[in-house]
Amino acid sequence: MESDSAMGAFPLLTTPIESNYRACTIPYRFPSDNPRKATPTEIAWIDLFRNSIPSFKKRAESDTTVVDAPTKAEKFAQRYADILDDIKKDPESHGGPPDCILLCRLREQVLRELGFRDIFKKVKDEENTKAISLFPEVVCLNDDIEDGGKRLENLVRGIFAGNIFDLGSAQLAEVFSRDGMSFLASCQNLVPRPWVIDDFDTFKAKWNKKSWKKAVIFVDNSGADVILGILPFARELLKCGTQVVLAANDLPSINDVTYPELIEIISKLKDESGKLIGVDTSNLLIANSGNDLPVIDLTRVSQELAYLASDADLVILEGMVGFSHNPADFT
Repeated sequence: MESDSAMGAFPLLTTPIESNYRACTIPYRFPSDNPRKATPTEIAWIDLFRNSIPSFKKRAESDTTVVDAPTKAEKFAQRYADILDDIKKDPESHGGPPDCILLCRLREQVLRELGFRDIFKKVKDEENTKAISLFPEVVCLNDDIEDGGKRLENLVRGIFAGNIFDLGSAQLAEVFSRDGMSFLASCQNLVPRPWVIDDFDTFKAKWNKKSWKKAVIFVDNSGADVILGILPFARELLKCGTQVVLAANDLPSINDVTYPELIEIISKLKDESGKLIGVDTSNLLIANSGNDLPVIDLTRVSQELAYLASDADLVILEGMVGFSHNPADFT
């Protein structure tokens, strides 16, 4: 990860940042809670992370880049389980009290200490290859929708469908291991509107009224998520004349796409004239967010991203890539 001196706050956060933003929106505890006793919410989230250990262990066992991977995978599972037990007994241990960022960071720390750098690399490469082959079909299906509002909704539904490829979730990892993931089937199986949180009509109204100058999109997972969900949407923004900045992780974490991987993906998708299925990409930029986790603290992004985002008028946070204390910061 980039050094602390190379990191800074995302420039569009409402100031003063300390009172307007926190990196995790779900409060695990309140000031009145006993600091030495885990809250019910903390226990629930600790158990959630514990439930993911078997799928992470399985990925680590098959990592051919690590010598004696099965033994080290077992050590990872035991060490991380012990850490979670410690935090459950004493929430202030291991840098607590815990939140989603701390629980993710501790997991990555144990993996990296044992030599595991990218245990999801194989499945990411496989899913990227599949998604790249489907990209022209997905784009054409969207382009064939003449009504702009319906096309936009289809693109947004594609983002939702793609984001199901999230192997940080124990349940989704189990489904993927058993049945695989079908992007087109996921699109068809999405629940109908209205969604639980549904501001699409507001977004569509803004889309129809204005053309944004610059959009920053924090991408999430590899495979169908970024290739079949985000990139068709980004392409539509490019068609509208918007400059698009895609911000991706610096280092691998779960199956999130990294900055070098995203550069490679887009180079494979472009034709010989540098276009994405007929759309000019001169206004498409790829930025290293500086992040090394599947969640992000927007008070610590790379200087490169901070510079590129300083004049953005649209910011999109996809999946669990970022949490804003005040969602109105990015409308």
